[in-house]
Amino acid sequence: MKKEFIFNEVNKLDGIGPQLSKYLKKRKIEKIKDIILNLPYSETDRSKIVNLNSLEVGKIQSIKVKVKKLNFPRIRNLPNKIICEDETGKIDIVYFNSREGYLRKLYPINEYVIISGKINYFNKSYQITNPDYVTSIENKDYVVKNIPKYALTKGINEKKYRSISEKVINDLPVISDWLEDTFIKENNLISWNECIKKLHYSNDSKNIQSKSYRRIVFDELCANFLTLSENRKRIKKIKIPKKFTNKYSEILIKKLPFELTLSQKEVLDEINYDLLSNRRMFRILQGDVGSGKTIVSLIAIINVIKSGYQCALMSPTEILSKQHFELAKNIFKKDNLKIEYLTGKTDYKKRKEILNNLKNGEIDLIIGTHSLFQKKINFQNLGLIVIDEQHKFGVKQRSDLAKKGGNNCDVLLMSATPIPRTMMMSLYGDMDVSKILEKPKNRKKIITLSKPEKKINELWPFIKKQIKEGNQIFWVCPLIEDSAFLEYSSAKKKYQIIEKKFPNTVSLIHGDLEKDEKEKILKKFLIGDKSILVSTTVIEVGIDFPNANLIIIENANKFGLAQLHQLRGRVGRGGKQGTCILLFKDGLSKNAIKRIKILKKSDDGFFIAEEDLKLRGFGDLVGFQQSGIKNFKFADPINHNDLFKLAEKFVKNVISDINHEKFTFLLKLFDKAEIINFDNV
Repeated sequence: MKKEFIFNEVNKLDGIGPQLSKYLKKRKIEKIKDIILNLPYSETDRSKIVNLNSLEVGKIQSIKVKVKKLNFPRIRNLPNKIICEDETGKIDIVYFNSREGYLRKLYPINEYVIISGKINYFNKSYQITNPDYVTSIENKDYVVKNIPKYALTKGINEKKYRSISEKVINDLPVISDWLEDTFIKENNLISWNECIKKLHYSNDSKNIQSKSYRRIVFDELCANFLTLSENRKRIKKIKIPKKFTNKYSEILIKKLPFELTLSQKEVLDEINYDLLSNRRMFRILQGDVGSGKTIVSLIAIINVIKSGYQCALMSPTEILSKQHFELAKNIFKKDNLKIEYLTGKTDYKKRKEILNNLKNGEIDLIIGTHSLFQKKINFQNLGLIVIDEQHKFGVKQRSDLAKKGGNNCDVLLMSATPIPRTMMMSLYGDMDVSKILEKPKNRKKIITLSKPEKKINELWPFIKKQIKEGNQIFWVCPLIEDSAFLEYSSAKKKYQIIEKKFPNTVSLIHGDLEKDEKEKILKKFLIGDKSILVSTTVIEVGIDFPNANLIIIENANKFGLAQLHQLRGRVGRGGKQGTCILLFKDGLSKNAIKRIKILKKSDDGFFIAEEDLKLRGFGDLVGFQQSGIKNFKFADPINHNDLFKLAEKFVKNVISDINHEKFTFLLKLFDKAEIINFDNV
């Protein structure tokens, strides 16, 4: 096998036809390298030959027996039976729907065979039905050992997959290692080829601190950091600096009905420095829920427009982009700017007019959804792209975006999802990072309370009072419908209960609804058409519901800290006091109690993200997985923190050598090569 063969489709292997390829694809096994990186999650112990008088019913065991008799009944639906024995007893080997010729070849009379399978007891006799393995004494070593178990989908035979996987691993060519021998020894790692064999043929794949597992983690991190570093190098190219003074932004800031925080001013200075420099800005602005990121971006936008450029502001949903559009029109109403709003729903005539005006430079600021990203949309002189709630954008999308803007276009991404420090470099190593660490001075701290669910009846008078005062309420449930397996509250059932208590005041929204239907319900809630919105966790981050001042979260112990904090940030955004009530069942775990205590004590999203990572571990951070942030197959920032630092340092030292063939193999192995090989931007 040549090393290039590793990157071929799996159907190039013997024994893998179209049907098996389809099943493997469901397990995300499409290339031969995916078989290499699909590690066993467990193993079956077939390592001991057991005498027939020592068999244990229900266990998988291996036996060495002599074939005594083959019984092939001529009556339909009766099984074929092979009677075998050793010096301690007898056993029946039973087959359903097996060909006689095949079994005669497999079980030669009066010869010994090795059989491995699950032991049953039927009609006062030991029995193995359709054994997993049957082989000759000479081939004993293939069966009598610990056999790796792989996570497979329905339709993939475990035995068949194991034979394919073993052939791939055993035939692996010796790969020229991208790590020097001295580096491997100094950092207690092992060579790549040895690492792969150990991960498949020992317990190492279950031990995330074994040398071989740590080696594959290090490789994955290096591929990630190399990609980010190359992306940064390609994007932060020489540009024509923007030219502006603070005249227009100072006038705008004075007109605001509130004072900017010190943190907002510092971030604005960082953004302006980039805009005025001769290197393209590629910056992410992180700020907690309601910290005032959008205002900062609009101040940057006025500076760029006054420099003679166009700007674009994108958001993931129509309701959020519409809110930004209304805010921009209000803030810039005396600045004589041409601002337009464009989404997938804009009618054809208006859309055509907007596209022409954009191309001719007659629009200063375009605001809309990610449909602004389409190829048909062309700008005359785009100087700044701002993307709100950018967590759906990976490295490739960020690259494409920068390319779309052209050589003189700066890029600012905004995120209200606080990322723990250990994750920042591995996610945004290609970008400069700014953080808004304060909340606006007029924003009151949300009161966070916890209550046992059995006392839920005590809430109804409080809710009635809130509705009377004109406040709106979010009621969040973890499930859409009742489940026979989970004791969690469902949104549909809760909607029915609340609707009976407060008729014609309740709406229901959940993930199964079409996007248009969700937006319609949210718009109605936004204009005050309903007082209570029962929801799963689909409430959009970033949207301001100024009258929503109470959020009730059922089964609060079901959610992670960061997710609870994001949900809590939906209320108290209109100047009134916000309240968050966490409902929980009895018998909370220690971690659940800790989470509730941390949430009641702190409203700092960055602190909460760090604590969430410590308490739940990277693999369980639901918010990260939903955001597409969990982008590692092997690496874990808690358990492999030292390797994150080591990989970062290693990449800084080899960055000039990135185009070397050995790094190309590494990047292809972890699906990063295509990201790096985009056209120059």
